[in-house]
Amino acid sequence: MDLSNFLNSISSYLAVFFTAMTPIGELRASIPLALGVYNMNIFLAYAISIAGNIIPAIAIIWILEPLSRFLMKRFKLADRFFNWLFDRTRRKYTKKFKKYTGYALVAFVGIPLPITGAWTGALIAFVFGIPPKKALLHIFYGILLSGIIVTIICKTVGYVKFITVG
Repeated sequence: MDLSNFLNSISSYLAVFFTAMTPIGELRASIPLALGVYNMNIFLAYAISIAGNIIPAIAIIWILEPLSRFLMKRFKLADRFFNWLFDRTRRKYTKKFKKYTGYALVAFVGIPLPITGAWTGALIAFVFGIPPKKALLHIFYGILLSGIIVTIICKTVGYVKFITVG
């Protein structure tokens, strides 16, 4: 492999990786990009997309809690907002959510529809106070599931049709 091919490979890997990190695109965009545009190996496309998609979830899970506490201590408006958000959401949905927490989070992240995915799953885990390690495990399972679904759709329906419809 010459230098220009190597650099093209690296740039395509990075494009797929960073596309998987985007809040709207996630795996719904990175896998079709990898398979349809860059003609990557299916397993490599899947692995790079999964790696890129889990990073924002990790950041959201580990950063939002201390950030919200910091803001609540320093700003009365932030304190009111977060208390309202947590109290309202947990009071309204906790009974339903507690019974199916893991399954619900895996399904929510795993079904590749608009506004579902790792970003939103991490926000849901934060709002419901799911412990970080548990939340990340369920989000990771959801990402794996979503990657499988998107890959199957891309291989059976086609990349262009999936990108324009999905």
